[in-house]
This record gives sequence, C-alpha cells and structure tokens, in this order.
Amino acid sequence: MGFRVGVDIGGTFIDFCLWNEDTAELHSLKVLTTPATPGAELLRGLEILEERHGAAPAQITSFVHGTTVGINTVIQRKGARLAMLATAGFEDVVELARLRMPEAYSLFSRRGAPLVSRDCVFGLRGRILSDGTEEMPLDEESVARAARAARAKGVDGIVVSLLNAYRNPAHEERAAEIARREAPELFVFRSTEVWPVIREYERTTTALINGYVHPKVRDYLDNLIGGLKARGVPAEPLITKSNGGVMSAALGKRNCVSMVLSGTASGVIGAAFLARQARQDRVITLDIGGTSADVALIIGGQPQFGLGEKIGDLPLYIPTVSVTSIGDGGGSIAWVDEFGVLKVGPESAGSDPGPACYGRGGTRPTITDAFTVCGFLGQHELAYGALRPDAALAKAAIDTVAAPMGLSTEAAAEAIIRIAISGMFVEVNKLVARSGVDPRDFALLPFGGAGPMLGCFLARELGVRRVMVPARPGVVSALGGLVADIRNDFIRTLFATAEPAEGPSIAREAAALERQGLAWLREEQRFDGPAIASWFADMRYRGQSFEIEVALPDAAVRAGDTAAIAEAFHAAHEAIYDFADRESPAQIVNLRLVMAGSPPRPAMQAPPRGEGEATPERMLRAYFDDAWHEVPLYRRAALGTGQRFAAPCVVAQDDTTACIPPGFQASVDEMGNIILDAAE
Repeated sequence: MGFRVGVDIGGTFIDFCLWNEDTAELHSLKVLTTPATPGAELLRGLEILEERHGAAPAQITSFVHGTTVGINTVIQRKGARLAMLATAGFEDVVELARLRMPEAYSLFSRRGAPLVSRDCVFGLRGRILSDGTEEMPLDEESVARAARAARAKGVDGIVVSLLNAYRNPAHEERAAEIARREAPELFVFRSTEVWPVIREYERTTTALINGYVHPKVRDYLDNLIGGLKARGVPAEPLITKSNGGVMSAALGKRNCVSMVLSGTASGVIGAAFLARQARQDRVITLDIGGTSADVALIIGGQPQFGLGEKIGDLPLYIPTVSVTSIGDGGGSIAWVDEFGVLKVGPESAGSDPGPACYGRGGTRPTITDAFTVCGFLGQHELAYGALRPDAALAKAAIDTVAAPMGLSTEAAAEAIIRIAISGMFVEVNKLVARSGVDPRDFALLPFGGAGPMLGCFLARELGVRRVMVPARPGVVSALGGLVADIRNDFIRTLFATAEPAEGPSIAREAAALERQGLAWLREEQRFDGPAIASWFADMRYRGQSFEIEVALPDAAVRAGDTAAIAEAFHAAHEAIYDFADRESPAQIVNLRLVMAGSPPRPAMQAPPRGEGEATPERMLRAYFDDAWHEVPLYRRAALGTGQRFAAPCVVAQDDTTACIPPGFQASVDEMGNIILDAAE
C-alpha cells in the first residue's frame, strides 16, 4: 500500500491532499504556516496525516508540492536586491519597457517599479549582432568593474542580459563567469538560461523575476528537501510549475521563474479536474488564499495558457496557465491613506501574526476580520480545528479604520468586503475582455481558504448565474498537484518562413527540441510512461510586429510540412481577427515543444445521498447589504447529494466557510459540489 501526497503552501496555511492508492480514499488537511521556521508546518502536517490516516512517511510514493512563495514575494515586493549587467547603451531597457502604459486611457495609470533600480544597472562593452556574429569582443575588464560595483552596492545577486544573446549566448556566458569570479558570494543568472527568446525587454524581465525570487525559493526548497529526508520520506519531491506541470524540487532551486505561479497554476489544474467531473465546461476560477486572489478561465474543460501573464504589475514572459493575480486575500490588510480613503492590500498579515481574529498577536484589520465582524465567521472552528475566530479581537481591529472614517464597526467591515470585491471585479472584467467572452456564460468556481467566503458576492456583481463550490474547496490547489502532468516547455527562436525551402531546417530544429524534451522527461524526471509531445509556434505575417500562438499538427512539425503549418496559422489568425491573408507568407518566430507525461490520477468519491431539504444546524446573525439578518448555518458534512436549500446562508466546513448572500438556490450534486443557481 502506498500514499500520494499533494501539498500547497500559501501565505497563511499549508494544505494537504492525501490519496490512499490502495483504498482510493482522499483525505485533506490544513495547517498554519510558520514563517519563522519554514518547513516545520510541513513536518507537522505529515505527522497529523500519519496519526489520522496511517500515512507512514516510508509509504509515501509520490510527493507533489505547489507553493505561492514566489508570487507572494513579487506581489509584496520582498525579494532579492539585484544588479543587472546589460549591453552598453542599453542600460535603460527595463525602465523604457515598451513605452506602454498599463491603462492607456487612465490619467492615474503607472507602470510598476522595476525589480532592479537604475543605479544597479551596469553597461558592458561588446556587441553580438542580430545574426549571432560578434561585432565587438566583450570587454572583460568592464565586466569585472561592473561586478565589483554591484558587490559594493550590497546586492544579493546579478542578472546578465545582453543584446541578441538569444542568437549567441557567448558574451553572456563569459560575463557570468567573470561575475562569479569577482563576486563569488552573489548568485548569477543569465537571461538565456532562464528563457532564451527574442525581444530583449521580455527576456530581461523574465530573468529579473527569476533572480528576484531566487533566495526565498532556494531556501524554501532546501528546507523542503531536507525536511522530507529527515522525516523518512523516500519519494523525491516534485514542484508544480507555472505551466501546470511538475518538475523535481532540485531543479526548481535555479529554475525559479518556472514555479513563480506554482500554487496558482496547480489551483487551476485542480479546479479544471473538478469542473470536468461536474460537467462544467466554461468556468471562471477564483482562488483566494491569505495573500492573493487569482482568477483564470477554463474553457471546454481545459485551463487556458498564454505568455505575458501579469504578477501584480509585472509581466512574466514564459508559458503559464493564464492566471491574473491581485493582492486581495483573506489576510489582506485594510488601511486608510493620507486622503482618508479606505484601501485593502496588497500587504498581508500572513499566518504570523495573521488576522486579528486568529488571536496570534495581529492588530491590523483584514478581510477575514471583516467577515468575522459581519457575523459570517466566529461561530465555528476553522482549518480542521486549528482556529476559532474571536469576534472581539476582529472588532477592535476594524475599529482602527472605522473611527477615522466615521463609520460603525459593521459598516466599515462591509466597506472592506466591498472594496475587495471591486478589485476582483475589475480584474475579472479585464480577463474576460482579453479573452472575448462574457462572464455571464460561465460558472464561477471559488476555492482556497477564502474563495467561498467571497465568491458569491463577486458572482452577484458580475451577473454570473451559477457558482460551484467544490467538496473540499480549501485544498483544491493541493489536489492539483496530484492530478498534474509532468510537463516542460522547450523553445527555439527560428525566424523561418513557412515555405517549402525552410521545411528541412524546421524538421531538424523540431527533432533537436524533441530529443531535449525526451531527455528531460526520461533522465531528469525519470518518468517511464508514455510521452506526450505538443507543438506550438509564435507566428505572424511577415512585416507584422507581434505574433500569435498557434497549435501545430504533430506530423506537420516532424515532417517540416510548411503548407500545413502555414494553414494552421491562417486558421488561427482568422479565428482571432476574423481575417486571414493566405497569399502572404507566414513567419515562425519561435517554435515551442510541450513535453508531458501523465501519472495516475485519483478518483473522487461521492458523498452519501441525502433526503429532502437540508436541515440547518442553527441560526446566526449576519450583516450584509447594510443591515443585520437572521440566516441559517449548515454543516457541509451533513449535506447529502440531492439535497437543496436557499440563500442567504452560511455553510461551514473544516477547510473553509461559504458565505452565500440572497439570490441563490443551492443544491448538492452527485460529486458533493454545492451548485448555486441565481434565483429567477
């Protein structure tokens, strides 16, 4: 008998999903994080799983871990202090970006501050041309001077990103060697080892994010690997990646950017798995933990992928599950600015001290405190009995913002909730607008510790007519690790035209990518199951400035069938823009291979069937829509499939609390999901 463990660590809780391979039973758990002693919460969780479910460490055959360490580091701007070595004359590449404002029609629009300050950017003499030839040798003394200057600035690490390095990385490689020699205590990353593609700004910002999160990710993974070994777990830990796959934790210590969206991506993968089981084809996922709220689309039962996803106000140019993240989590702190305006986030109380109502020393008001003051929390324990919110402590915290604004405690609490919902409303609308879809055609799937708490309020504002609350919403991201593929992306910049003369070279590049992908899957990941290769290309008409991603037929890529490749591009262009010019040559800028392997997945077991209308445990007072109301409290464990009940109400369970305002009719489906349909 063996056990597979999926783990997700957030800003406040670490979540566990345990699958018993022998009995097919699925168990879950939440444990408070311990920032002062990283890894201690993981070991404690494993102890509890052994005590409650007999999962001895020696019997753990697979350990898959998703983490929000990377994304929380970026959102809260608490990463490494970096220096950057750039080609002389191009030191301002990060400051200039692409001269675009995030919101072109807003008078208040601002680009986020770069992850490296301008005084820590140093120019190197030497030039590689766009065809990969060397115009000017690298001035090695300029590299040594820059490395010494970076060290004098007190930085933690250096990122080397040089012009046209994607064509020829020789200058970057030599500069990195010299930087390591001159400043051996600093970590050094090259842009071409992180993501070797054309476009200097995109390549540079991706490398900077990798360096920015590296120390925290490295330290966390070292503790993870060491803690599992000390506990006697034989399975090599795997980490969920931003692209929805998994990789070994050892690789993640340097390939940090691939796991920046680790926790958020595994949440979407887990949500897509649950949505398919519930036969929900079009879903907006809402993952709210202690620090952030993450929104994604599932169409046709599959997550959406893309390039250029934003983390807070920073773009990430690697293939990722398309997730939009903002600093609105259950632990996000409410505050009043110098103009007397109430704000929420992005700073989070985390788990230490946590929201004030947790009684762990926190005094600043959070979204969780607001729900406690409004009566939704505080009548029952949270996180599998680890916490019981204290309404008096929550009230004292909310009063610190209520008094300056002249509001009652409950009015200030509801204002905090409304501000959080408005921030999510804006981001969801941006996401659906980019995708050209109507949110009213989708179901909302809230999960995470705070997702069901806020989800129905957001659905009401969006006009979404169906909400699906999973059976274990608090641990969906941990479940995502159990159902994720082993997956990696491999890319080449080609600049090839989809014409017969280019066919053989395209086939050769594809073969080289496939060898690289198979070596990674078989040798580095040690996966011996069937390999699944999927091909994509970033393509455009010759003369266009930007590309679209095109899925390519496997046989066409391997054979270098340029006619089939070109037709795939024309069809994709027509689907997006309602226009295709089949007489114009199509250009392949980047060729990308996704190599994946699928491990066995757990089967979800349905809860017992219920009879008639659900019976509430008791009534409680809750404040919403500017007034106090008597609402029923239901226990999730007492709800059987087929049972129905009406809103407003509160549904309490071990891993989260669902707060359901008026306007919904609830039923429990055959998989134990609560389906909330807008009342007619």
